[in-house]
Order: sequence, then C-alpha cells, then structure tokens
Amino acid sequence: MKISVEYYNHSPVFIAACEIVRKLKDAGFKAFFVGGAVRDMLLGKTPADIDIATSALPEQTATLFLRSHQVGASFGVTVVTIGKYNFEVATLREEREYADGRHPEILTYTDDHYLDANRRDFTINSMFYDPYSDEIFDFFDATKDLANGYLRCVGEPMVRFQEDYLRMLRAVRFAARFGLHIDPAIIRAIGNLKEKVLKLSAERIRNELNTMLTGPHPAAAVKLLDELHLLELILPEVSALRGVEQPPQFHPEGDVFTHTMLMLEHMKYPSIELAWSVLLHDVGKPRAYSTGADGSIHFYGHENFGAGMANNIMTRFRFSTAETENVVNAVKNHMRFAVVNKMRKSNLARLMAAPGFKIELELHRLDALCSNRLMNNFVFLLDKIAESGGEVSLPPPLLNGRDLIAIGFKPGPKIGKTLLTIQNLQLEGKISDRESALKIARNL
Repeated sequence: MKISVEYYNHSPVFIAACEIVRKLKDAGFKAFFVGGAVRDMLLGKTPADIDIATSALPEQTATLFLRSHQVGASFGVTVVTIGKYNFEVATLREEREYADGRHPEILTYTDDHYLDANRRDFTINSMFYDPYSDEIFDFFDATKDLANGYLRCVGEPMVRFQEDYLRMLRAVRFAARFGLHIDPAIIRAIGNLKEKVLKLSAERIRNELNTMLTGPHPAAAVKLLDELHLLELILPEVSALRGVEQPPQFHPEGDVFTHTMLMLEHMKYPSIELAWSVLLHDVGKPRAYSTGADGSIHFYGHENFGAGMANNIMTRFRFSTAETENVVNAVKNHMRFAVVNKMRKSNLARLMAAPGFKIELELHRLDALCSNRLMNNFVFLLDKIAESGGEVSLPPPLLNGRDLIAIGFKPGPKIGKTLLTIQNLQLEGKISDRESALKIARNL
C-alpha cells in the first residue's frame, strides 16, 4: 500500500503539517505523521486531523514554533498552529506499568519511533510516515492488516486493554468504521475484561459512543457491542430491546432491536442529538409491552416511559442540558407524528416551531422508512413547511400576564390557562389583534 502524495499535495492541512515536519527536521529532530492520519491516507481518505510525532522535547518544539502551547505536559504534547490549523505535536515516548487502567506509571521520552509504536493500541494506528522521503515505517505489519481488513493489537490484547480499558470500545469503533475482521485474540480478551468497562468515566464512554453513532456505520458498531456483551454493560436499556416482538402489520422488519438498527443504518452522518434520539426512541417498549385478549401486541405509553429512561441515560453520560432536552423531547413526541394531519392548528404550530423539530421530523422519517414505510405524514409536514416559507415560528403573543392583571385578573393558574386559550385562538386564525384578545379574556 502507498500514500498518494499527489492527491494530498492539494490539501492545505497536509501542506501545513508538512511545514511542521520540515521545520523540525531542519532543526535536527526526527519528525513524522503518526497514527490515524497515516492509516486514513493509506486508505485514500482525508484525515480528520494530522498528528505529528517528533524526537524534539516539548520545550524544543515550543521554541521552534511561536504559535504553540502545551496541552498535555505529562505526555509531551504541544499544539502548534499553522495558519488556521492546529496540530498536536507529541514527543516520542514509551510507557510502562499502567496501575489504574488508563495512566502509565512510567513515561520515558525517546528518539526511537519503534518504542513509540510499540505502546500503541492497534497495528493500524501504529504507523509513521515521512512526507518528505515518502517512507512509511510499519513495524507490526499494519499495511498487511489494512489490506486484509483485519484488526489486531500491537502485542497482546490482554496487556493492551489493561493499559486502558477504553481500547475495548475503540476496537469496536475501528472494526465497524472500516469493516474489519477482529482478531480472535481481541475477542477473547474483551470476553475476559468486559466488566472493566464500568471503571471508565461516563464522559469517556459517551465520547466513544458519540463517535460510533455519528460515524459511517453506527448500526454495525452497536451490533458489535451487543455481540461482545459490552452493550448490556454500558447501555442495558438498548440491549433489552432484543427479542421484544412488535405487531407485524406495523413492523414487518422484526423486533424492536432490529427496527432500531435499521434506523441507525439509514442515518447519514447525523448530529449527536439525532443519533441518540434514534437509538433511544423505543427504549420504553419493553416496559410498556402488553398483549390483548386476541394476542395482539401493544406498547401503550411507551413514548412516556422512554422519555424518562432517555433522560436518565443522557444524564448518566453527562450530556449537556440542551442535548438532553432535545433527545428527551424527540423520544416523548415521536408518536405525535402519526396524527399530525388531525391536529388542531395550534398544536401543529407549536410542534413545528419547537427548537427540536428538525430532529424530530428526521426521526419520524427514519421511523416510518424502517417500519411500515408510510410517508404520508412526513410529506404533509414538508408541505406545511413549504407553505410557511421554510421556517416555522410562533407569532408574538397578543397578551401577557400583566395585561390580564390590568383588567382584573388575580395572580394564579387562571392567567396561564387564559393566555393559552388566547394563543390557541391566535394560532388557529380566529383572532389577530390585541383588542379582540382582551375582549375574549374579559369573558373567560
């Protein structure tokens, strides 16, 4: 395998990264592209970022580049800015004795890039590339693994995973993203160590799941988590969807887990909020499951159960308040889309003007596409959006609480109910001016 330098020579990021390597080499240091960037370039993909490894110590790197600052002093990482691009420049190092399943007890700087490669997680992430000599340094047959579609650890998987338990989740992510077969030794190691994933911080698990869910093959990642019995540990609510049967007239595709995986497969590089909305939209179904006297299957209120569960999950993984609210609302509202063509104008207007409506609309499209394929309500909403000029927003309210107090209302629940009634009439086109609103309010 070779890197097509001609292709990347047109990339401003590549050119800027080469400038860093050149300056380090001119100063007498070793310098290479390293890790995922080399892997992606060998696959003909554009790297998300280009990391650089060097024999220069952090303070030496900082001296060479005025626009630089250290971000991981204990790991020898310096951020260097070239133009509008930031690059992580790390001093070559070896690591030993991980006591806590993440941090090395012993870290030693080196000028030997073999020793640096030897500490890395997977062979496909262990390569170095010199863009000036066009030489790839591949100490562990990574190019062969890439060509054969094979995921293998650098060294023994049990050792690598005990150094950082997150590597078990990273194995899933890389296998799913690149369609790789997993080395049986990795599978055995995960089987032995899987419970250790619970020692990881919620934030680290969340970030890894976010990358899986917003990547090219989210369903493959979740299925692999399930097969390796990791899903039941980190997302038991999703694992519980397997085997929960659904009414075949509405869900000919199969059980709730199958339906959810189909929706994940049909996403196209979604936002984090949409991805989690899809993953969690039916988590309430196992709890809501019931059967009628005729054997028919029902999930009454599953969206309400699911909203509460989604709130717990998003809180558990320490998502922001805004992210949590958008996902919870999407789960809670997803069944409302089945009746949008029968809604009162006021309720429809509020639904379409809500901050998370775009997420909820796409969730509905995927839900319909991956079940009964009835798209009439989706088309109905597209027509309504077109009628409104592309953006739906609520008009300014005709009255507020102070207006009602001024005409004799006492503070209390009646004010809120009256304002809601006035807004409903306004949204339904029955009133449009302040005087009409005041007249109605006086009679309520």
